[in-house]
Amino acid sequence: MEVPTIGIDLAKEVFGLHGVDGLGRIAFRKRLVRKQHEVQARHRVCEQLLPPLRFIRYRQKQMLLLLAAASFFSACGNGAGSGSPVPGPNAKGLAKVRNIIVMMQENHSFDNYLGALPYMPGSPYHPGPCAPTDNTCVDGLTCTADAGGTLTCTNSNPDADGSAPVAAFHDPRLCVAPDLDHSWTGTHHEVNFGDPNNALAGLMDGFVNQNDISEQTDSGEKATDDDTMGFYTQDDLPYYYGLAKTFALDDRYFASTLSQTVPNRLYEFAGTSFGHLVTSPGESVPTSSGGYQPINGTIFDLLDKNGVPWGEYVDTGDLTELGIPYGGLVHTPTPPHFQTFDDFMSQAKSGDLPSVSYVDFGISNNEHPPSDIRAGEAKVASVINAVRNGPSWKASIIIFTYDEHGGAYDHVTPPAAVAPDDIPPGLCADNSNPPDSRTPGNGAQCDDSKQEAQKLCSEAKSDEACATFDQYGIRLPFIVISPFAKPSYVSHTVGDHGSILALIENRFAKGERLTARDAQANDLEDLFDFDNAPSLHARIRPAFAPGPSSSDPGCNP
Repeated sequence: MEVPTIGIDLAKEVFGLHGVDGLGRIAFRKRLVRKQHEVQARHRVCEQLLPPLRFIRYRQKQMLLLLAAASFFSACGNGAGSGSPVPGPNAKGLAKVRNIIVMMQENHSFDNYLGALPYMPGSPYHPGPCAPTDNTCVDGLTCTADAGGTLTCTNSNPDADGSAPVAAFHDPRLCVAPDLDHSWTGTHHEVNFGDPNNALAGLMDGFVNQNDISEQTDSGEKATDDDTMGFYTQDDLPYYYGLAKTFALDDRYFASTLSQTVPNRLYEFAGTSFGHLVTSPGESVPTSSGGYQPINGTIFDLLDKNGVPWGEYVDTGDLTELGIPYGGLVHTPTPPHFQTFDDFMSQAKSGDLPSVSYVDFGISNNEHPPSDIRAGEAKVASVINAVRNGPSWKASIIIFTYDEHGGAYDHVTPPAAVAPDDIPPGLCADNSNPPDSRTPGNGAQCDDSKQEAQKLCSEAKSDEACATFDQYGIRLPFIVISPFAKPSYVSHTVGDHGSILALIENRFAKGERLTARDAQANDLEDLFDFDNAPSLHARIRPAFAPGPSSSDPGCNP
């Protein structure tokens, strides 16, 4: 088996390794490990920070996951934080914020994680329907609880096999398989199964049928075998429920587009996916140019332009499903901006975090199915605890959310959104080879996205336009942890990943914007009280996150 192109490109760029084109996997690995040892010796890199290179099977595709050694030189003596300016004594409003930390986990919808929130013991919230000004109301699942607290919910999806509709149910399995459908085409079917190109009129009725077709084929299954309709409770995720009950959340926060990880991560950093629709080996990151090159740049470019220190922190023992840090999609993952998770913990303790931090966890800890969700909960708790106990807590905002829904059911139809630019789905445009590449259809690494766009478009009715980027994705959990967070507060303000950009841009980039999406995004400041810092002394102790266990339901074959 030959090595994937992304592996060759990374080896050439990061390690200066040449003459490896066409090598088999074993020969390539030997050459790369030998070169890695040379780099370690030259830079005195801590050997334990460089885990063995390995192949893993991810969604039935072999992908080489390479850890760029250069990204972690900082961890052995050069991992000091760049620090961030301290707000002045007369700072007002958002200007009081010194640090913004973003943790974006993987593949869970709002109803999947927090749909049961208003029914939990001790909950400060009541269930919807919610008035826009009722900030103690959560628009979650529609359920009733019996004397023992067991929930029976009426939200349901039809099943094409003629059986009774599948109702939302408590799923005790903390490791869920299979990996549900969250493709561009599949997600549009989940939102409006009978007319997927008209998802704006969606009934949220296709989750069961679409996943029966693509991921979990019916064969005499019980109603509780349709994992897409499963949800979790406070007993399963006690730390997350503690955060949601204590700080501020938004029950109208959506993914940026009706698709999977890479497109939504591009929105996270660039306010657009510039035509990309898929996460696939066929659209592997063009590492030789420092990642994809959005026409209007990225949030990293805006921060650099304004002299604002930023960093992305990577869990070196556990790689993301992309094989690179998520920020590596649009930026070469090298120091000083890319450092280790240990560096983050150290800088949080010393108060030396940069103004903007992104924290990445790998596939064992980012809650992507089939990983144990309690592993991710424990990692998130450790980050929040480090900031909460550090000297910068009093001027920090931690944003905790998810990139997309992962195929999990939600009952709220995603609303209309402003298209970020004039780049259609599947006709990518970028700065990879200007000026030609700026024309839609001429961007880099776009063949799979083009096929995916054509696939959905082929289902459009005769009088119907094809789906485009004018609608948000599925609703997601979104919680802000900050001394400025309004306590036990529910916002109903519509937001997406462009809202995170807008908040960072308003605080650190003089309000500059990247695309029409973040230009119109609400920065969700209604979740905060900057005058009174009402949650300064609030905390959820990490002991509430029990961590993964070999006895966790569903986690052992």
